[in-house]
Amino acid sequence: MREILHNIWAGLTTAAPLDQANLVLGVVGVWLMIRRSLWAFPVGLAAVTVQGVLFYQTHFPADATLQIFYFVALAWGWRHWVKDRGDAPELPVTVLSWRGRALTLLAAGAATVVWALTIGPWMHAVMPWRDAFIAAFSVAAQVLQVRKQIENWPLWVAVNLVAIVSYWSAELAYTAFLYAIYLGLAGVGWREWGREARTRKSEIRVTT
Repeated sequence: MREILHNIWAGLTTAAPLDQANLVLGVVGVWLMIRRSLWAFPVGLAAVTVQGVLFYQTHFPADATLQIFYFVALAWGWRHWVKDRGDAPELPVTVLSWRGRALTLLAAGAATVVWALTIGPWMHAVMPWRDAFIAAFSVAAQVLQVRKQIENWPLWVAVNLVAIVSYWSAELAYTAFLYAIYLGLAGVGWREWGREARTRKSEIRVTT
């Protein structure tokens, strides 16, 4: 246990400035998203830009390219939250229909299989199925989040759980610790958005 705590502390204190900026921006961005603040978007845009640079510098082109998608999704989400709220103080939290949930899971699952069988081997991934699951379900969660649909949070919970188990089994305690932080934040986000949905039940519209 002492060695694990030492590895986590070493990761926090010896990380490069860009890595530390990535952690701070990521945590702050998620917290602002939990609060449904529009500031989540500029912070999120900065976070994915930093992540893209980090992935590019460490020669992970697929992951770096994925940050471009996140950047576009966040930019669209920012516009959506502002433009489509109308005269309301904020865009309401929405929920997917059961059909929408099923289609989301099917699409993310299919993308996982395609990624694992094509991009994974091409990139010589050590754990192609893990990488594919995290990538596909992160994309799905990001889309739902910028659409302000509560189902994004359980998807983030699943992504973070898989990441924690994977990195812990690989004896990467510091990385597992970082994903544990995001797991906790995802749980808080799920609770807070659910609370908002219940208190504004009359404003919730079922979408597909």
